[in-house]
Amino acid sequence: MTGQRKFLLVAIDYFTKWAEAEPLVRITRGEVMKFIWKNIICRFGLPREIISDYGRQFQERRIQDWCAGLHIKQRFTSVSHPKDNGQVDVTNRILVQGIKKKARQGRRLLGRRIDQCSIVI
Repeated sequence: MTGQRKFLLVAIDYFTKWAEAEPLVRITRGEVMKFIWKNIICRFGLPREIISDYGRQFQERRIQDWCAGLHIKQRFTSVSHPKDNGQVDVTNRILVQGIKKKARQGRRLLGRRIDQCSIVI
Protein backbone atom coordinates (compact mmCIF):
# COMPACT_ATOMS: atom_id res chain seq x y z
CA MET A 1 0.00 0.00 0.00
CA THR A 2 2.57 2.64 1.00
CA GLY A 3 5.39 1.10 -1.02
CA GLN A 4 4.57 3.34 -3.98
CA ARG A 5 3.80 6.44 -1.94
CA LYS A 6 6.91 8.54 -2.34
CA PHE A 7 5.55 12.01 -1.61
CA LEU A 8 4.51 13.43 1.73
CA LEU A 9 1.96 16.23 1.86
CA VAL A 10 2.39 18.16 5.10
CA ALA A 11 0.28 20.89 6.71
CA ILE A 12 1.44 22.79 9.79
CA ASP A 13 -0.48 25.13 12.05
CA TYR A 14 2.03 27.93 12.61
CA PHE A 15 0.50 28.85 15.99
CA THR A 16 0.29 25.41 17.64
CA LYS A 17 3.01 23.75 15.52
CA TRP A 18 0.61 20.82 14.97
CA ALA A 19 1.45 18.88 11.80
CA GLU A 20 -0.76 16.75 9.58
CA ALA A 21 0.99 14.50 7.06
CA GLU A 22 -0.18 12.07 4.43
CA PRO A 23 1.89 9.87 2.11
CA LEU A 24 0.81 10.09 -1.54
CA VAL A 25 1.67 8.37 -4.81
CA ARG A 26 1.59 11.77 -6.51
CA ILE A 27 0.60 15.25 -5.42
CA THR A 28 -2.26 16.40 -7.64
CA ARG A 29 -4.77 19.19 -7.25
CA GLY A 30 -7.42 16.61 -6.31
CA GLU A 31 -5.19 15.02 -3.67
CA VAL A 32 -4.37 18.46 -2.24
CA MET A 33 -8.05 19.41 -2.06
CA LYS A 34 -8.93 16.07 -0.44
CA PHE A 35 -6.09 16.48 2.07
CA ILE A 36 -7.14 20.03 2.98
CA TRP A 37 -10.77 18.96 3.36
CA LYS A 38 -10.13 15.79 5.38
CA ASN A 39 -7.13 16.79 7.49
CA ILE A 40 -7.73 20.48 8.03
CA ILE A 41 -11.30 21.65 7.42
CA CYS A 42 -13.19 18.62 8.78
CA ARG A 43 -10.93 18.37 11.84
CA PHE A 44 -10.22 21.99 12.72
CA GLY A 45 -12.60 24.18 10.70
CA LEU A 46 -11.91 26.61 7.89
CA PRO A 47 -8.49 28.24 8.02
CA ARG A 48 -8.25 31.92 7.20
CA GLU A 49 -5.13 31.37 5.14
CA ILE A 50 -3.09 28.60 3.56
CA ILE A 51 0.57 29.21 2.84
CA SER A 52 2.20 26.88 0.33
CA ASP A 53 5.13 26.68 -2.03
CA TYR A 54 4.75 27.46 -5.70
CA GLY A 55 3.94 23.87 -6.70
CA ARG A 56 1.69 23.82 -9.76
CA GLN A 57 -0.96 21.81 -7.91
CA PHE A 58 -1.40 24.73 -5.48
CA GLN A 59 -1.62 27.33 -8.25
CA GLU A 60 -4.19 25.67 -10.50
CA ARG A 61 -7.26 27.79 -11.15
CA ARG A 62 -9.63 25.15 -9.80
CA ILE A 63 -7.96 25.03 -6.38
CA GLN A 64 -7.74 28.83 -6.29
CA ASP A 65 -11.48 29.06 -7.01
CA TRP A 66 -12.20 26.35 -4.41
CA CYS A 67 -10.20 28.21 -1.74
CA ALA A 68 -11.83 31.52 -2.68
CA GLY A 69 -15.28 29.91 -2.45
CA LEU A 70 -14.43 28.78 1.09
CA HIS A 71 -12.99 32.23 1.90
CA ILE A 72 -9.51 30.79 2.39
CA LYS A 73 -6.74 33.17 1.37
CA GLN A 74 -3.89 31.52 -0.51
CA ARG A 75 -0.38 32.80 -0.02
CA PHE A 76 2.81 31.45 -1.55
CA THR A 77 6.27 31.39 0.01
CA SER A 78 9.13 32.93 -1.84
CA VAL A 79 12.10 30.79 -2.76
CA SER A 80 14.35 33.81 -2.18
CA HIS A 81 13.14 34.13 1.44
CA PRO A 82 13.63 30.71 3.06
CA LYS A 83 12.93 32.09 6.54
CA ASP A 84 9.30 32.55 5.44
CA ASN A 85 9.09 28.77 5.50
CA GLY A 86 11.37 28.09 8.48
CA GLN A 87 8.74 26.21 10.50
CA VAL A 88 8.04 23.96 7.52
CA ASP A 89 11.74 23.17 7.08
CA VAL A 90 12.13 22.28 10.77
CA THR A 91 8.96 20.16 10.80
CA ASN A 92 9.90 18.35 7.59
CA ARG A 93 13.31 17.48 9.04
CA ILE A 94 11.68 16.07 12.18
CA LEU A 95 9.13 14.12 10.11
CA VAL A 96 11.80 12.64 7.84
CA GLN A 97 13.86 11.54 10.85
CA GLY A 98 10.78 9.95 12.44
CA ILE A 99 9.72 8.24 9.21
CA LYS A 100 13.19 6.79 8.67
CA LYS A 101 13.22 5.46 12.22
CA LYS A 102 9.72 3.97 11.90
CA ALA A 103 10.53 2.53 8.45
CA ARG A 104 13.43 0.61 9.95
CA GLN A 105 10.95 -0.95 12.40
CA GLY A 106 8.82 -2.39 9.61
CA ARG A 107 7.85 -1.21 6.15
CA ARG A 108 4.37 -2.81 6.06
CA LEU A 109 2.85 -0.38 8.53
CA LEU A 110 4.65 2.75 7.35
CA GLY A 111 1.40 4.64 6.54
CA ARG A 112 0.17 4.20 10.08
CA ARG A 113 3.59 5.10 11.44
CA ILE A 114 3.60 8.41 9.59
CA ASP A 115 0.56 9.34 11.70
CA GLN A 116 2.57 8.43 14.79
CA CYS A 117 5.43 10.66 13.62
CA SER A 118 2.99 13.55 13.15
CA ILE A 119 1.71 13.17 16.68
CA VAL A 120 5.21 13.27 18.13
CA ILE A 121 6.09 16.69 16.68
